[in-house]
Amino acid sequence: MGPMVSARHRDKVAAMIAQGRAEGGEILAGGGDAQRAGFFVEPTVIANAGNRALTVVREEVFGPVLVAMPYDDVEEAIDAANASEYGLGASVWTNQLDRAMRVVDAVQAGTFWVNTHNMVDPALPFGGFKSSGIGREHGRAIIDAYTETKSVCIAY
Repeated sequence: MGPMVSARHRDKVAAMIAQGRAEGGEILAGGGDAQRAGFFVEPTVIANAGNRALTVVREEVFGPVLVAMPYDDVEEAIDAANASEYGLGASVWTNQLDRAMRVVDAVQAGTFWVNTHNMVDPALPFGGFKSSGIGREHGRAIIDAYTETKSVCIAY
């Protein structure tokens, strides 16, 4: 796992982890100082027993933090994912492709991964839904965003 982009961002991610703990999240792994020079954050797993009010659930962390939440069914998980004001990316892990595609269709995220996460192809558009981002980067979508189509008919 690489470093954060700056000391300020490292401190912000560390503060979000600490706030998650203070708000009732249980640190299952990590959560401490990475104990290395640079802007590193120890990869952290937080269990929160379904408390959607935790800051680390509601905000985009942009750090190595995974919040594990229990759900009774896939519809409840979809509702929780869509309750966020953000929608940059999401992933689902399953051995049932039909269920995965149901989640892909229903979750409001600009990029969606199945059985992987953060695999990026520069030919594919990248960008978020809702409050995550202001459009798309990469691929044909960005070419369309930066160009105007003009139709020209000439009788010569």
